[in-house]
Amino acid sequence: MLLPSLVLALVIQTPPQTLACPPPGASRAELDALRTRGFEVPADAQRHALALGLVACLESPDPGLRDRIAFEALSTWLRAGKLDRGTLQTLRGLLIARVKGPDDDAGFRIPFAILALSEVARVDRVAATFSDAELAEMVDVAVEGLKRIRDYRGLDDTQGWRHGVAHAADLALQLTLNPRVSASDLRKLVGAVATQIAPEGTVFYTDSEPERLARPVLYAWRRGLLDGAFWDSWFAALGDPAPLKTWAAAFESRAGLAQRHNRLAFLNALSFAARAAGDDPGAAMGARADKTAARLMAN
Repeated sequence: MLLPSLVLALVIQTPPQTLACPPPGASRAELDALRTRGFEVPADAQRHALALGLVACLESPDPGLRDRIAFEALSTWLRAGKLDRGTLQTLRGLLIARVKGPDDDAGFRIPFAILALSEVARVDRVAATFSDAELAEMVDVAVEGLKRIRDYRGLDDTQGWRHGVAHAADLALQLTLNPRVSASDLRKLVGAVATQIAPEGTVFYTDSEPERLARPVLYAWRRGLLDGAFWDSWFAALGDPAPLKTWAAAFESRAGLAQRHNRLAFLNALSFAARAAGDDPGAAMGARADKTAARLMAN
């Protein structure tokens, strides 16, 4: 049957890149059936072992295994409080090791490990679970995970999602919402988000990346821990056309158009989300975003 608990030690000790999917003792048919019944696993030990075993499936080239089974199962159990503290600790470590390590050739390992880690971070956001040092490590992983992204693929009709930018933004969001995350760490998170708002080159975001990147910035603003000087500087950098002389020069190259497109998409998403709250903080953030967008649109 599904991953006997006796296999648990092997799962923990096996290097991330050599874990098997489906995990030992679980056939694809059994995993499909598990999803059909809402990932119900009555035995705690079996569920905990399976949760760790499914980590390997987060890099499966099969989107059914990767997204609809492995990620959905982990998200379901984490949100329902179905994994004990020991399993949470081990899962956190396995996912961090994958995020910090090399990606697989197909480019699925890191994006889905960081997405699953966002669900682990959500556990602590809802109820303090990890130590201060462990939470700080997740902040550092989110910051470095955002900064290192160079694969900007989103949805492939056959292979499914990669979506590294959006998934890393989701981890930043869960940490930004966590009341235990300090102003200093908020600065690092918002700074890391800025590195992916408009990456160098001719990447044009089309797969909802601006909306996902806007969310951690908006909630960092709503925390009220970062002063006006910080936000003045942050938005000034976002509106700066350098290395272009002016934003009008963006129309002279594909790279310039990409910068303008992605920054405007982010600012519009941020303004809309901020104003949708219908309160003064939202209106103030929306005004900042609109003012910066006006700089980009002034030719």
